[in-house]
Amino acid sequence: MAAHEEYLTPAGYGEAELVEKRSRFIGRVWAVADEAEAAARVAEMRQQHRDATHNVFAYIIRHGQTRYSDDGEPQGTSGMPTLNVFQSENITNVCCVVTRYYGGTLLGAGGLVRAYSRTAKLALDAAGVAIMRQWDLVLLTCAYSYYDKLKAIIPDYDGNMQHSDFGADITLELLLPVARTDDFIRAARDMSAGDIQAAVMDTVFRGARIR
Repeated sequence: MAAHEEYLTPAGYGEAELVEKRSRFIGRVWAVADEAEAAARVAEMRQQHRDATHNVFAYIIRHGQTRYSDDGEPQGTSGMPTLNVFQSENITNVCCVVTRYYGGTLLGAGGLVRAYSRTAKLALDAAGVAIMRQWDLVLLTCAYSYYDKLKAIIPDYDGNMQHSDFGADITLELLLPVARTDDFIRAARDMSAGDIQAAVMDTVFRGARIR
């Protein structure tokens, strides 16, 4: 995979629960590196919840396999709706397992689709979304008087604040998309009449949470 290729992936582990007509749905989402890791997560949940009525799964591996399973639910009512949650948001390198404990009342095909897709979406929201891309790691020093203005423009350049140190001056460590770094530094210097000092310390390929 080329370092410059950007993609969206879960920012971390997410879990959510939904109860629909006494059926309990538990959704779990992970960022995974490959199909082997996804399969291991599915196997882990099937073992942990072997008493469940269904353990539905879906995963999408970038430059790899996309798979899903209804695990005994009526065809098209669970695995595909779960998968669609991630496809619709262009999330890859993701694995989701939705475990169902049947509550005694049939939900019907439409009810199942809504329950599985909603549970998967709630779990994704709990995990958050990160963008994997090439970033410049920028170290910036500014006076306290510029901090609020500077902080306000960071999102305008798709930047992400990593660390801040409040000493005699404020030192910020930022991640900025490589293509936006020069414009951001220019804007920071313009707002401060050149007082803000900024330097690119490194260029890295990593994820940064965007929601």
